[in-house]
Amino acid sequence: MTMQNTTSSQRPRPAMMIPLRRCGSHALRLRLNMSPQFYSPYPLHIVDMMPLLPLYGDLRDDRAYFNLVVDVVGLQAVSMVKWPEVVFDPVEIFETLRNQPRSIHRVVWELLLRAGEKQGARVVMDKSLDSVHYAQELMTLLPDMVFVNVVRDPRAQVASMNRAIIHDFDTLLNAETWLAAHQAADRVIQQWPERVLTIRYEDFLSQQQHTLEALCGFLGIEFLPQMLDVAGSREARQLSQMSALWSSNCYPPIAANIDKFKQQLTLDEINVIETLTGDYMDRYGYTRLAAGDAPLTPARREQAAAKSTGGREQA
Repeated sequence: MTMQNTTSSQRPRPAMMIPLRRCGSHALRLRLNMSPQFYSPYPLHIVDMMPLLPLYGDLRDDRAYFNLVVDVVGLQAVSMVKWPEVVFDPVEIFETLRNQPRSIHRVVWELLLRAGEKQGARVVMDKSLDSVHYAQELMTLLPDMVFVNVVRDPRAQVASMNRAIIHDFDTLLNAETWLAAHQAADRVIQQWPERVLTIRYEDFLSQQQHTLEALCGFLGIEFLPQMLDVAGSREARQLSQMSALWSSNCYPPIAANIDKFKQQLTLDEINVIETLTGDYMDRYGYTRLAAGDAPLTPARREQAAAKSTGGREQA
């Protein structure tokens, strides 16, 4: 499907990438960002702030909501990857939003849409993938939103998650997170099927141009040949130097990495992942390697939680 902008105010069309980090989402975002019609800055990952939300109190209170606006604007200001050429005034943001439905997601999207407007973009995408768990609220606030659902082999994705401090330090816990994210994505697909494009990251690795053309067609932007040369992206070069986990973002996709998880996971870990995610693997065409019969007992989950806590403290 081709996305048509139906917003009466002609603001950029909102798009959300879902459902879980470490799926290759930066690689896609950086390439799409080479189009002047598209804008997707480094994400705020507001889901990480959600546990603090009750501390603000009743957002119907102006002071509570203003404090939240100040902190979201502050989070954007100190982001490790700066949004180009934008500075937000929290007082102005608050005054714009004070008579609209109050939500942390509405604050985040006001920043995104304003930044996208400044760039002259037709489409603004938030790569805060985990916000899939708040899709119902997002669709209420921004009813013309569309979703790019990026699927990656759960074994490869969990192996990557195990190395990232933003996730747990245990295969079982990260596989459960993977499953919950894709169950949330399924609810989006079931409720708004015409608003979702699902792509496999592995297909991007093997058919980069075809995948990007499909993405551009869905989003309603023009495919540009320079999207195939990510080395030309200043942001990609900058990002690749900021973390070992992002080091490959300034290079062409490496198809050989598809099976890298076989060296990173034990057969027992692979069996755990396939036990939890086997139905999705079958649906998306990933060949199983294990029996899918791992005993996932409460005692094993307790052991996993203890291991992950230890790993986090060490990290």
